[in-house]
Amino acid sequence: MVIFVNLWAMTANERLAYARRKLQLTQAQFSRKICVSSGFLSSMEIGDRKINPRMIKIINLTTGISAKWLETGEGEMFWQETGQENGQDVDREIEEIVNLYRQLNPFFRGYFKRQLLEIVNYENVIMDRSKA
Repeated sequence: MVIFVNLWAMTANERLAYARRKLQLTQAQFSRKICVSSGFLSSMEIGDRKINPRMIKIINLTTGISAKWLETGEGEMFWQETGQENGQDVDREIEEIVNLYRQLNPFFRGYFKRQLLEIVNYENVIMDRSKA
């Protein structure tokens, strides 16, 4: 028996549940990843809670689920599917960042480094919480 799923007709809440199942994660595992209780996640998945823009961003950053897809159903479900992990794409991105960095004066270079360090530390906190 083949079951077809109409992703366009789904709500954002239904797409969230669908994507979690595609990742083969339980509600408990997924909720730890996005730093919410499993009850809160369940409420989002069944539509009792709206998925606000902040939560969409957290879901996107911690799971790779595309924010655009989650909100609208358009595009790829996972942003990783765009091929951004390809070595050449990463090399190009690094080269672009280095070129932009070189254009900055010393004050803004320091600011850039501090901001980048904060982002890395924040990501580490999120990843540590998702492993707990």
